[in-house]
Amino acid sequence: MVVVGAGPAGLTAAYLLAQSGHAVTVLEGDTIVGGISRTAQYKGYRFDIGGHRFFTKIQPVEDLWNEILGDDFISVPRMSRIHYDGKYFDYPLKAMNALSGLGIVNAIRIVLSYLKAHFRPSPIEDNFEQWVTNRFGKRLYEIFFRTYTEKVWGIPCTEIRAEWAAQRIQGLSLARAILNATALQRRSVHIKSLINEFRYPRLGPGQMWEVCTDRLREMGSEVLLGHYVRNIHTTEGAVVGVDVETSDGPQFFAADHVISTTDVRSLVRALEPAVPAAVRTAAEGLRYRDFLVVALILETENLFPDNWIYIHTPGVQVGRIQNFNNWSAAMVPTAGHTCLGLEYFCFEGDGLWESSDEELVALAARELEQLGLVPPGLVRDGTVIRMPKAYPIYDAEYREHLDRVREWIDPIPNLHTVGRNGMHKYNNQDHSMLTAMMAVWNMQGASHDIWAVNTDFEYHEEQRLESPVPATAEPADTADRMAS
Repeated sequence: MVVVGAGPAGLTAAYLLAQSGHAVTVLEGDTIVGGISRTAQYKGYRFDIGGHRFFTKIQPVEDLWNEILGDDFISVPRMSRIHYDGKYFDYPLKAMNALSGLGIVNAIRIVLSYLKAHFRPSPIEDNFEQWVTNRFGKRLYEIFFRTYTEKVWGIPCTEIRAEWAAQRIQGLSLARAILNATALQRRSVHIKSLINEFRYPRLGPGQMWEVCTDRLREMGSEVLLGHYVRNIHTTEGAVVGVDVETSDGPQFFAADHVISTTDVRSLVRALEPAVPAAVRTAAEGLRYRDFLVVALILETENLFPDNWIYIHTPGVQVGRIQNFNNWSAAMVPTAGHTCLGLEYFCFEGDGLWESSDEELVALAARELEQLGLVPPGLVRDGTVIRMPKAYPIYDAEYREHLDRVREWIDPIPNLHTVGRNGMHKYNNQDHSMLTAMMAVWNMQGASHDIWAVNTDFEYHEEQRLESPVPATAEPADTADRMAS
């Protein structure tokens, strides 16, 4: 068995297969495990590539987390806010907080705009702008949704599918909070509450996948870093092996099954013999948003109580700021210091991506002061981590492109695509792990539709997966054994 990629999905699949007695080889092109759920290290400081809460209502996922990490979980109070126009808004949003932050004039304009959209909605609802405006009004969309969304995705909101908005925007909304507070909406609206605390590995999410890697090696499987898959060979419609590029030269690994977590575009490029031109064109049309984290070390403590702050304020490029002291004190080795992670969304090759580490550290320090989050002169050091293909983009053409690719790869019986990039699907960590679990269960005789795994509920979800696999399909030794 060959698994391509040592992120949450790939390592989950490998772990379950190894428990069932299979010899598994995990091939990872990078020098660190965990994918986007890794924990980077710099001079003893540990920090996430984005924050990763460990909360799920998918029981097999939670069981696996407990089996791998056990007592190394800590309980973390959850607090996050939105920074907009120099003010803070609670998240989840609270009516009076929103009203006082925006001011009465803006609040009235938002309500009037909402009423207009409610009674005269756009008859077309294909893109993000139309979807949000129909539900929250043009005014709220323009001052609250558009700036942050376009910062994250790097394309106009008119080019983002409404499908993405429907998946990611829940009952938490400033519009509903304001409507409740002003009593202009007659029927009661329930504002969902997010969890008040969550579990978190003591040394960051990467600890989960570092321990998982150790367990795999103890079970006799291999996790090979610096092994970049170049080609996936097929014969008579089935995968037979993969070519890998390493620092010691090329290698070939025979495979009776390949589980791929690499991005769909790279997967299609790697298939040999080459796929038809139409399939290749479709794969090349799939787009990704890249991401970088500037980790700043400051000589101060207790800057702000949040785990993270969303930056909706125009005029700065940073999208979100993590305070790792408030995730786990064990990640910050020096007393009296704070480690902040400033997250920037970009495209590989653009100005942000190509900036030097020194330039990015200076930019992050400058924007922190510009936002008023820290006094000047406290930054002592910093480093940069770049993460390509962090987010699959739901643009106007992605669904057509993905369907065309699936027409070619789905019939390959021993090629299994799982995880966020493997399915070009904006999964949370636990959803990605569930797709990997289902792939393994299908290899053992089940018949789950992996593509039907939900991505439209997050950490406050009401939906629960009661029985993800029939008792006869789940291996007996995993019955007692998967969020970002």
